[in-house]
Amino acid sequence: MIRNLTAVALISLVTAVLLSLILTAPPEHHDSHDDHDAHGHGHEPHEEEPAKGPHGGRLLQQDDFALEITIYENGLPPEFRVYAYQGGHPVEPDKVVLLMTLERTGGKTDQIRFSPQNAYLRGNAVVKEPHSFVVDASASFDGQQYNWRYENFEGRTRIPENIAEEMGIRTEAAGPVTLKQTRTLTGRVQTDPNRLSRIRPRFPGIVKTIRHELGDVVAAGAILATVQSNESLQDYQVRAPIGGLIIKRDIQVGEATGEEPLFIIADLSALWVELDVFVRDLALVKQGQVVTIESLDGSNSRASRIDWVSPLTAHASQSVRARATIDNKDGLFRPGQFIRGHVAVAERAVPLAVRKSALQFFRDFQVVYARFGDTYEVRMLELGGQNSDWIEVLSGIEPGTQYVTENSYLIKADIEKSGASHDH
Repeated sequence: MIRNLTAVALISLVTAVLLSLILTAPPEHHDSHDDHDAHGHGHEPHEEEPAKGPHGGRLLQQDDFALEITIYENGLPPEFRVYAYQGGHPVEPDKVVLLMTLERTGGKTDQIRFSPQNAYLRGNAVVKEPHSFVVDASASFDGQQYNWRYENFEGRTRIPENIAEEMGIRTEAAGPVTLKQTRTLTGRVQTDPNRLSRIRPRFPGIVKTIRHELGDVVAAGAILATVQSNESLQDYQVRAPIGGLIIKRDIQVGEATGEEPLFIIADLSALWVELDVFVRDLALVKQGQVVTIESLDGSNSRASRIDWVSPLTAHASQSVRARATIDNKDGLFRPGQFIRGHVAVAERAVPLAVRKSALQFFRDFQVVYARFGDTYEVRMLELGGQNSDWIEVLSGIEPGTQYVTENSYLIKADIEKSGASHDH
């Protein structure tokens, strides 16, 4: 028993001595935050680690009084737990009055008040992510007032505007978006049969002249050929009933006309697109829905609407045909061409969304990087619905906040290089 008591006393003595050494260490030195690295970035110089207390928190010392600041987040929402010491010995928490103000980017501040609990002072509010702020701590103990101010930054860096421009960093404001859910179908471009003309002679006869060749573009009323009637032996003209492209010419001078068309003309200024709708999408694709028609290489696209869904199923593929009409006055689409159709099957307006291309990973979070002047700082997001371009934000960033949309990975790399870690 005596040996056990002696061991306990010895351990307590060693702990007190070590704590006293920590508390009597010289205060840490902070360099100016206007310093820049060789590339003009606003990284802080590598400083010595701040003094730590017995619980692994930041140790703030003034005279013989000290506070150990910790953020506890094991299985609970993050909260401040603060331990007080005098002369290297723990102080009863109910003898200390403590107020902390957290100054965040964007001019936001959080005030944390404390109440005694067990051996520590417990903050009355959740410490919201990111844990990046300037801390003002004001404590009263034994009739004395103590004040500290320090920086606790994570996921933050400074990049001057001209450097950001050179890096290709672009931002935009987070705000409302209409999320469109799409289904991508494949199909082919077809000639609109209502814009196809098969031109036959009015009377049987002999072809005397031909004015236009295969591949010519003709206007409505253009003379295509001259035919001598077998009955009257008079010549009459064969004219184009519509304007368009001659896609077939099946006559020669001196030949007798028959039942077959002399010419076939197609007006390609508007085309049909037939999309294959398979069973998994049948309940979603409906007449009237917006569809974006896109060439397979993505170089050309057109917006249209589905104007017809076939009631019949193709026997071989078990698909159903859905049809849309596209404008083709520029001639970029051709009959027989394979295409993709992105059908908007549903849409929902959300009050806040960000571009999916802006997302990065930081610790265990999906994040974007908010911009406040030359300062860029991580924003941890709670996410909702999405489509190919946008993702809904449920919390983590305020509407109107500028965030990095292009080259956000450069901000992540800059932060990782600066060592702005999650350290409490």
